[in-house]
Amino acid sequence: MRLSLIGPGLCIIALLGLSACVPTTTASTASAPAAPAVAPAEEAYLSTSDRGFTVPAVPVEKIPPQFRRQVVDFETTEAPGTIIVDPSSKFLYFVTGKNKAIRYGVSVGRAGFEWHGVADVTNRRAWPTWTPPPEMIDRDPKLAKWANGQPGGPSNPLGARALYLTTNGRDYGYRIHGTPDWWSIGKNASSGCIRMIHQDVIDLYERVPDGAKVIVLTRDGQMPSGLKLPPPQPAAPLMQGTTPAQPAAAVTPQSLTTPTLPAAPILPGASAPAVVVPNAPVSGASTTGPSATVTPTPAAPLAGAAPVVTPVVTPAPVAPAITPSAVAPAAAPVTTAPAPAACPVPLINGTCPQN
Repeated sequence: MRLSLIGPGLCIIALLGLSACVPTTTASTASAPAAPAVAPAEEAYLSTSDRGFTVPAVPVEKIPPQFRRQVVDFETTEAPGTIIVDPSSKFLYFVTGKNKAIRYGVSVGRAGFEWHGVADVTNRRAWPTWTPPPEMIDRDPKLAKWANGQPGGPSNPLGARALYLTTNGRDYGYRIHGTPDWWSIGKNASSGCIRMIHQDVIDLYERVPDGAKVIVLTRDGQMPSGLKLPPPQPAAPLMQGTTPAQPAAAVTPQSLTTPTLPAAPILPGASAPAVVVPNAPVSGASTTGPSATVTPTPAAPLAGAAPVVTPVVTPAPVAPAITPSAVAPAAAPVTTAPAPAACPVPLINGTCPQN
């Protein structure tokens, strides 16, 4: 009887002793900290002061309703904190729970700058400095003034916030960032980065954890099978005032212009002087020999008209054309009869009376 009473007592004492070594598993009724509420559109895009800068208001009535910040049903198996960008619909989803997300309107890469794949948020900055890459300066030379960086501010292309993306530890230059060009939201307008309205990227910045996963879907809204980058862009056109280098051309001598000499009067009944034509073919004469002398038929002078005389002209020999690939053979020497001395009086029958 006594043993039977001691046994249960020892058991109770033993159980009480064990309870001190096992942590109490009292169920907690407190819920996890709630994410910041999504402000209604009428309040989400008002002007605000942020870290010493003024964020200008955006006319909400000019933002298409589908591109305004809002909570939506979104079927996904991705963990909360994941960012999913759908370039086909111009939406960015921030997963908040099971099949729930905050949706933002975005602007994505224009034609030739589209990409898709999986990345990580490895850096986040407020009002970041923007430095255009060399290839962007090549495409738009006026950006050269920011080669060492444009300070942060409302007009900076990166806007109020920037999330820096890397894939497998490599930075390909893609960002999720704000933009002063809020009217570009819903369009293919960037060089591959994901643009957001200033107020929206500030809101996203406060929600995204470091190391967050980012998925950029394909152009038709499918999950990417890997990273696909856009092809290299063509070289920039030459700046105004520059001339592209041209290959050397064959050397061609300029044509020689025979000067026109003043005409001497011809007495009535006098014949016209002989005209020497260099290298001109004459019937029965060789075309490679010396110049031929042609005596034209004298023409009767017109009544009351001033007589016309064609002077003897001996042009300089013409040099042959030179081509880069071959050297032309030397031309045959040209023998030109010396020009007669000028006659101070009119010619008679083609002869100077004083000679």
